[in-house]
Amino acid sequence: MAVRYPPLPIDPELAAALELSREERIALDSPEKIPAMRASMMARQIELSVLTADGALTVSEVDIEGPRGPIPAVIGRPAGATTDVPVLLWLHGGGMVLHGHKGRDLVVLKEYALELGLGFVAVDYRVAPENPHPAPVEDCYAALQWTVAHAAEHGFDTSRVLVGGASAGGGLAAGTALLARDRKGPELFGQLLVYPMIDDRNDSPSAEQMAGLGVWDRAANEIGWTALLGDARGGPDVSPYAAPARATDLSGLPPAFLDVGTAETFRDEVLDYATRLCRSGVQSELHLWPGAYHGFDHSAPQAGLSLEAGEARLRWLRRLLG
Repeated sequence: MAVRYPPLPIDPELAAALELSREERIALDSPEKIPAMRASMMARQIELSVLTADGALTVSEVDIEGPRGPIPAVIGRPAGATTDVPVLLWLHGGGMVLHGHKGRDLVVLKEYALELGLGFVAVDYRVAPENPHPAPVEDCYAALQWTVAHAAEHGFDTSRVLVGGASAGGGLAAGTALLARDRKGPELFGQLLVYPMIDDRNDSPSAEQMAGLGVWDRAANEIGWTALLGDARGGPDVSPYAAPARATDLSGLPPAFLDVGTAETFRDEVLDYATRLCRSGVQSELHLWPGAYHGFDHSAPQAGLSLEAGEARLRWLRRLLG
């Protein structure tokens, strides 16, 4: 008989925020919901003037040369920097099916820029199902190559290039790091993997345990991965560049930060990936947030756990960059 796993409790502060947002939240329980979710996400994009109004940050928009045409991106850099700065290539979340490079992530990237003297390139990669694998990760890798090739124009330090992202963006960041290693491409300084989406098999105990939660649960996860991989999802021939949990060799990758909530679908795949990174000799830091569901810091940014998670990511970046 199959093992049944009881659902884990949600942190009370996060649970209250989840309940308040329940009516306005769109659950991805069928592929037909993707257009509505895209419209909702685009409605929450921020104006770039929000980032530049105080003059502390220089921000511009560019089109990166991609494999299939231009890839929109937002570039930011501390306005007062007088030397080349480290740069974080940032890949937004969205379950492999949503756009969102001008979302709340930019506010967080501004914090990183000002606290750490860090530049960033936030990328609007192609998404599924219109653009299945390998389109999204190839766009991300092209953006990495572009960032290094155009570093001098933007005052970026090519010896300190990081890749990072949240959710699907975290999975794409991990896939981009694997591509950079295997293609002997730009050498990465670190990878910031925020509750990354990395395993298409969707069969872990945590996927079962949190099924039906309504916040990127097992049903939504299947829809997102199927959009990316089609009938190959869950089968034997999935590329590790699409689903990094499939990689059998994790050696030679840059230092990694990973975090995940206890009450979310991705918990077990992230814990396993962190363990295997360490076994492969990759310096890694892992945080498991008790009672946190997927995307908790976006839906409840002022909650205690959200603030703590943000501080942990910032501390890791500060230590890594010295």
